[in-house]
Amino acid sequence: MAKLMKSVSGIRGIVGETLTTNLVMEFAQRFGVFCGQGKILVGRDSRTTGEMLFNALSAGLMSVGANVVNLGICPTPTILLAVEKSDAAGGIAITASHNPKEWNALKLIGNKGTFLTQRESNNFWELDENNIRYQKWDKIGKLSYDNSAIENHINEILNIKYIDIQEIRKRNFKVVIDSTNGAGGVFSPILLKKLGCEVIELFSEPTGIFSRIAEPSAENLSTLEKLVISENADIGFATDPDVDRLSIVSEKGKALGTEFSLLLAEDFILSQNKGSIATNLSSSMASDDIAKKYNVQIFRSKVGEINVAETMKNQNCVIGGEGNGGIILPDLHFTRDAPMGMALILSYMTKTGKFISELADKIPKYYISKTKIELSENINFETVLLQIKKKFEDKKFDFTDGLKIIDKNFWIHIRKSGTEPIVRIIAESGNEGRANKLCEEISLYFK
Repeated sequence: MAKLMKSVSGIRGIVGETLTTNLVMEFAQRFGVFCGQGKILVGRDSRTTGEMLFNALSAGLMSVGANVVNLGICPTPTILLAVEKSDAAGGIAITASHNPKEWNALKLIGNKGTFLTQRESNNFWELDENNIRYQKWDKIGKLSYDNSAIENHINEILNIKYIDIQEIRKRNFKVVIDSTNGAGGVFSPILLKKLGCEVIELFSEPTGIFSRIAEPSAENLSTLEKLVISENADIGFATDPDVDRLSIVSEKGKALGTEFSLLLAEDFILSQNKGSIATNLSSSMASDDIAKKYNVQIFRSKVGEINVAETMKNQNCVIGGEGNGGIILPDLHFTRDAPMGMALILSYMTKTGKFISELADKIPKYYISKTKIELSENINFETVLLQIKKKFEDKKFDFTDGLKIIDKNFWIHIRKSGTEPIVRIIAESGNEGRANKLCEEISLYFK
């Protein structure tokens, strides 16, 4: 049986195994009390279990006196922005993001419209259960509906200062959008059409039966690549089910890889507004090259959206994100936002007059190799890290998040996943073969 994952952002598991309606109700009751029984905005991606979990979640929240506002099926960044712009005490996104369709999760959002920080999460989990009490019949919370969140989010994107709507519309971009039957289908085509694009939709119906592996990594986008070529499109975009990760396919029908979404956004924003940038320890060292190009500082955080967001706030960064396709623009909000990323990329193409492949060719080229390993009960993660450290004793180490081994020409990052019961191993080098070999060598320590 799969493990229930508890992390800074909430809980995640396989529905019907580790994630049950009883657990969801108890979890919701705790969050309702944690938020002071105020208004809680709730949205979800299109997973088939989403409606059931929403009902259990609503019952739990209302039973302790919290008022629930149902935003319906919408992107996770839409929920976060809605909380930020409202007087809500918090929010919950029902989504397992890039996990397979049998998974689902509850992601907790604070009243400022960002996921809980580590300190806030600790306070949530340490909440005394004696404080969690059911309200009497005349004190229970109420349920209401708000259908404006998507429209409001789109308008906020269109008002970003880097986006010249009229100039983009003049380009008449032909765009193929792959929403993999997730929440993006109810958002991305609308935004793109407002930007004057001819939109070819791929898997837009939000059925929750995903058309491909949910994560929009390059190897999962063959259908999109073919359609970009056959339609003679200018660009292809792909998102994960909750629309916080963006992947790009060039006009040549080549998936660039999720790393390039952030790298291109960094290059564009820094060309318009020089300032520090931030990303996590597992993202490409090409970000360091881009920072050097514009003579700005780069800051690295633990993996996780809230960790990058907090670093960006503390360092007053103008752009940031994660190499999984997550772009964070403080001008909009401190969360990964794939639709916003699409608008930035189209703006970059508009201002430069170049094809996306030409812009991607300007980015320094490195090769990232990734693997994940289930950690067996007889292997101690910390002990293995000490063994690996001995092998690379002449290199630089960073223990901020697991172990990162840093050399002038490569790096290796080994960490426990916060969303799956696995160990993630990522290596990057200027040589593809070397990156793969480094990953393989580290993997052997866990077998």
